Amino acid sequence: MTSIESVTLEVADPTAANRFYTAFGLGTQVRLRASEAPTTGFRGFALSLTVSQPATVNGFIGAALDAGATPLKPVAKSFWGYGGVVQAPDGTIWKVATSAKKDTGPATRQIDEIVLLLGAADVAASKRFYVDHGLVVAKSFGRKYVEFATASSPVKLALYGRRALAKDVGVPMDGTGSHRIMLGSDAGSFTDPDGFAWETASLTSTP
Repeated sequence: MTSIESVTLEVADPTAANRFYTAFGLGTQVRLRASEAPTTGFRGFALSLTVSQPATVNGFIGAALDAGATPLKPVAKSFWGYGGVVQAPDGTIWKVATSAKKDTGPATRQIDEIVLLLGAADVAASKRFYVDHGLVVAKSFGRKYVEFATASSPVKLALYGRRALAKDVGVPMDGTGSHRIMLGSDAGSFTDPDGFAWETASLTSTP
């Protein structure tokens, strides 16, 4: 079964980005690579941290804001739980959420799941593409949302319609240029229908 072993963010200043992600609590879980590739607006993806309770959401969002992130959606209760969205100084959008609506203990720095949300022009076409590349569908809601089963993969993968994803994270859907993200996996190198690039996972990262 294909799995995502790493997510590499391509940033203009890896040293500054490393400081941010260390303060945010993701110093060892996100890889960074220097890039000056032109990019504007929504880059077509977001990364989501699933945690256990609202206090932990508040802790991560607070740490991100203190380290220089821009708020996109303030933390709030919703029908499905509790969460908020921020944009890191390098432009990456981060969603932190929990399905719990009440705290059951003190806040922790524990991340239950990291989910990469890709915005697709055609969710059904992208779903077929990824199934052909060895991913197994865990959940599928027509042309709206697809979640893949990635077993023990450090990062889970899900597809949204691009417009729906932009709305979910609170930004306009328009954007041009590089996605500035590279996915490392055991499936080899390829590029999906929306231009997201995959490479063979390496064992080292570039800080």
